[in-house]
Amino acid sequence: MRGTRTPERVVVLALDGVYPFELGIPSRVFGAADGHYEVLTCTVDGRPVRTESDFTVGVAHGPEILKTADTVVVASMPPDRIPAELPDEVATALASIRPGARIVSICTAAFVLAAAGLLDGRRATTHWQVADLFRRRFPQVDLDPDVLFVTDGRILTSAGAASGVDVCLHIVRTDHGSELANTVARRCVVPPFRDGGQAQYIDQPVPADGATGTAATRDWALEHLSEPLTLMDLAEHARMSRRTFVRRFNAEVGLSPGRWLIQQRVVRARHLLESSDLPVDRIATEVGFATGASLRQHLHTAIGVSPQAYRRTFRQVR
Repeated sequence: MRGTRTPERVVVLALDGVYPFELGIPSRVFGAADGHYEVLTCTVDGRPVRTESDFTVGVAHGPEILKTADTVVVASMPPDRIPAELPDEVATALASIRPGARIVSICTAAFVLAAAGLLDGRRATTHWQVADLFRRRFPQVDLDPDVLFVTDGRILTSAGAASGVDVCLHIVRTDHGSELANTVARRCVVPPFRDGGQAQYIDQPVPADGATGTAATRDWALEHLSEPLTLMDLAEHARMSRRTFVRRFNAEVGLSPGRWLIQQRVVRARHLLESSDLPVDRIATEVGFATGASLRQHLHTAIGVSPQAYRRTFRQVR
């Protein structure tokens, strides 16, 4: 169904204690995607559910629509509301999801997927504050608490709260390309792609010397991606020593400057592969990779495909 004008059906499962913000993310993001998605919400019995706030939510559908979903999104709730062994009605609802359907968890809903056995042997993420609890409960899951979301085959898990926006935008980008994902992001007034991982949101001591941050230098670097930027170039632009700059950058972004630059160059290269007919070697030059071979290596590391395969896939859906 992806890549056509037939809407993909996204079913959002609301469980008892659901966070209202996360519950609304799929409808808001997918609903802004020019009719490519149909979003429906259900509960395990068709009845209203209590939210984590002081109100309940009524829905129009019961668990039977899970069988019709192309993508199922499980919205998050407080982890202490998620037993290690799922109630029968929740387990039955999840078991009814058709084989091959994409399954997405927002924030702590990774606990639900793990309790259902859907994450066994898979890489996944959840909110950094409950990472230790998750590891104790589900040692069979390869947890990565440092990222905003994880894709492992047909299952995607996202980190805290607003990372649900990131993973939904990623799905739009994967299904229909960066142009539509960027349009959706503008309509929702959110960045189309957030830098770094969860590390930037973990409580950390504020640097005492009062120096400015690295945001202006990141903006400058994005305007000069085609140039062979070095760590010293970045530190000098920020008017910091290399050591201070690296420390600040890691604290603010959750990545080293070098990893961040590679990430941004890959993002820019993906956009050019989708939106232009430039040869791969020319794109490599435009985004600051020394050679086409370097671009191929970094793109394959990031998303597992060659530039030619990526271009074929995403230019076909336009």
